[in-house]
Amino acid sequence: MKFAEFKKAGHWPTLLAAFLYFDISFMAWVALGPLIVYIVHDMNLAVDEKFTLVAIPVLAGALLRVPMGIFADLFGAKQTGIVAQLVVIAATGWVCYFGLPSKLSVELFGLALGIGGASFAVALPQASRWYPPQYQGVVMGIAGAGNMGVVLDTMFAPTIAEYWGWQAVFGVLLVPMLLILAYYAYAAKDAPGERKPISLKAYGGLLRDPDSRWFMFFYFITFGGFVGLANALPLYFTVQYHVSGVAAGLLVSLIVAFGSGFRPVGGLIADRIGGIRSLSMLFGVVVAAYVAIAFMPEGPAAPTPAGWALTQMPRIAWMSVLLFSIGVLALGMGNGAVFQLIPLRFRQEIGLMTGMVGCAGGIGGFFLAKALGVSKAMTGGFGAGFLFFGLLALLGFLGLAMVKVRWRTTWGAASGARV
Repeated sequence: MKFAEFKKAGHWPTLLAAFLYFDISFMAWVALGPLIVYIVHDMNLAVDEKFTLVAIPVLAGALLRVPMGIFADLFGAKQTGIVAQLVVIAATGWVCYFGLPSKLSVELFGLALGIGGASFAVALPQASRWYPPQYQGVVMGIAGAGNMGVVLDTMFAPTIAEYWGWQAVFGVLLVPMLLILAYYAYAAKDAPGERKPISLKAYGGLLRDPDSRWFMFFYFITFGGFVGLANALPLYFTVQYHVSGVAAGLLVSLIVAFGSGFRPVGGLIADRIGGIRSLSMLFGVVVAAYVAIAFMPEGPAAPTPAGWALTQMPRIAWMSVLLFSIGVLALGMGNGAVFQLIPLRFRQEIGLMTGMVGCAGGIGGFFLAKALGVSKAMTGGFGAGFLFFGLLALLGFLGLAMVKVRWRTTWGAASGARV
C-alpha cells in the first residue's frame, strides 16, 4: 500500500478526527477501571461488586451503540458525535466538582460514561464511508486504534489519584476532551451521499442475516475481550497479585498498548492475507492465552497495605503480564481483522452493522468483567471466568471454519478484496 495513494483515496482530516474522537471517548469510557480502588475505598464493597461497577460503563456503551448508529444515519455522524461528547463532558465536569459519594452515584456516572463507549458507532462508519474497499482494513484499524485512550487512563490516572485525589483525574481529562471536540467540529466531515432513514425493521432484517450474527459473535470475543480486560485488569492485579494501584495501572497500560497499537496492523494483515485466515490464527492465540492465564496461581501477599510496587513485584505477576500482553495483542489485531470483513459484506449498511457489532462487542466486555467477579465470588479464584472466555474463542475459531468457504465464494469473490 502506497501512502500517497491512500491519502488521496479518501478524506484524511476526517480519518484523523475520527481517530482522536474515538481516542478521547474511549478514555472517558474506561476511566472507572483504573480508579475504582480509589473511588470505592471507603464504601466497604465486596470484590464482585467492584467488578460489576467497572462493567457498567461497558454495558451502557454497548446498549447505546445501536441508537447512536441510528442518530448518526439520521442526523449525520458529525452532529451526533458533537452532542454525545458534550453530554460526556458535562457528566465528567459534574463528578470533578461534586464527586461520587455513593454506590448509586458511581452506577449513574457509569451510565453517562457509556455514551463515550457508544462513540464507536459514530467514528468508525464516518471514516469508513470515505474510502474504497481495498483500504477498509487499514482505515477501520486506524480509526479503531483510538481505543488506545485506555493506555493513557491506566498509565496516568492512578498516579494523579495518589497525589491529588481521584476527582482531579476527571479535571485533567476535561482538557483533552474539550480540545479534541473543537478539532473534531472543525475538521471532520460526513461523506457525500444521501443518508437513508433507519428503522427498527432494518435492524431486524440484518439480525435475520446469519452473517451479521457471526460478525457480532466474533466481535463479542475480540472487542469484548479487549475492553473487558482493559476495565477489569487494574482491579484484577490488585486482588490477584496484591500490587499497588499505581503499579496495576502501569502494567495494564503496557498490556493494552499492544492491543491498541496493533489493531491497525491486524487490519493491514487482513487486507493482505484475508480477514478469515488472520482471524483464525488470532483466535488460536487467544484460546492459548486464556487457558494459560486460568491456571496461574495467586501471588504472595504484599508487605504493606499499599501493595507491591512495580520494582518489587513477584515473578508470577510478571509471567501473567506476559501472557496478558500476548492475548490482548491478538484480541486487538482480531478487532482489526473483523472490521476488514464487515465493510466488504455490508457496505451499504455499514452504519447499522457498526452499531450492532459494536453493541455485541461491548456486551462481551461487560460479561468478561462480570464473569471474573462472579468466578472470584463463587470459586475463590478467577480461573473459571478465563476458561469460559477461552471456550468462546475456540467456538469462534470453529465458526470461521464453518463459514469460510461460503464467504469466499459469494460476497468475498464479488468484493474483489482478500477474504
